Amino acid sequence: MSEFAKLWAEIAPVGRADSGGYLRFALTEPELTLRDWFRAQASFRDMTVTEDGNGNLFAWRGEPWAPGTVLTGSHFDSVPHGGGYDGPLGIVSAFLAVDRLPSDRKVGIAAFVEEEGGRFGVPCLGSRLLTGAIAPEKAATLKDRDGVTFSAALNSVPSGFIGQIANVAAYVELHIEQGRALTTPVGVGSAIWPHGRWRMDFTGVGDHAGTTRMTDRHDPMLTFAHTVLAANRAAIEAGAHATMGRVQVEPNATNAIPSLVRGWLDARAVDTATLGRLVDAVVREATERAGRDGTALAVTAESVTGEVAFDTALAGRLSALLGDAPILPTQAGHDAGVLSAHVPTAMLFVRNPTGVSHAPAEHATEADCEAGVEALATVLEELG
Repeated sequence: MSEFAKLWAEIAPVGRADSGGYLRFALTEPELTLRDWFRAQASFRDMTVTEDGNGNLFAWRGEPWAPGTVLTGSHFDSVPHGGGYDGPLGIVSAFLAVDRLPSDRKVGIAAFVEEEGGRFGVPCLGSRLLTGAIAPEKAATLKDRDGVTFSAALNSVPSGFIGQIANVAAYVELHIEQGRALTTPVGVGSAIWPHGRWRMDFTGVGDHAGTTRMTDRHDPMLTFAHTVLAANRAAIEAGAHATMGRVQVEPNATNAIPSLVRGWLDARAVDTATLGRLVDAVVREATERAGRDGTALAVTAESVTGEVAFDTALAGRLSALLGDAPILPTQAGHDAGVLSAHVPTAMLFVRNPTGVSHAPAEHATEADCEAGVEALATVLEELG
């Protein structure tokens, strides 16, 4: 087995569900197990482990937050039944890359909490807290589906902005490519599409499914269903992406007309203006349909991230360093996008043969993962 395969095998069973995907929600038992694994790997390499009070873990070669340190890493948490590579690949690769570096290189490895937003609803929560992009008071009150607050899961109120982020010379995040654009083992990121999540609450009148005439109904499910189709049509017309992949229904009974349907719109576009037009079009269609259905609509923006353009000179430099590796944008959000407002930031992508992500079929070959480790080591040595 390769060094990558050996290390990967240590974490592969953790949090695996019968579906073949993973249930590694932030600060739950599987993710906490991986955090213990992180500490053990750091200890094996004589790296110092620190926590920032926001749920983020760091392993340091040299003094923590020392000026000129190059930071790398990713996250452990998953979406429900997601793939195993999204996030953990960047952390496993980081430890292996550090093994290949000269001993005088100042390097840090980060494991950011709640990158997916799968438990508390706000993606990149740990990196947002670290950089001050979200107030700790707001983050503390975020709740999961069982009503547990982020503060309770963390066992403390998050500390918020960490000024030492200014000491970091660069942040480089390695990630599996989440699409079908990469035809070589490794590529370099250029930008992240603007994206966001909007909660849409459709309210109507709950009633009996068998005795209420069709003409007398005020069914929010009809408004919701129309909105799903409208979002799909608007995204296609705009050359953008729109998805409603999560829904809650009350009372959620087979023989009852719902009184509330709550759906989440995930929208992404090539630029901020297009994203704004897309969301406006979806909300307009939903509002008009609600008027016809006798229902009501409330829209809440839960998280919105603007377009991120990574350091162009740095991307070009890394591409040349890696043998003219292709430079490509991504439609997926990452902690690197949040950190890019504070430090020079770059991303490396490892080829995904099928392009599938956020699903059990997500995959990268061992050879490509090894190539990713070598590329990350080369970049960290160059930047350090």
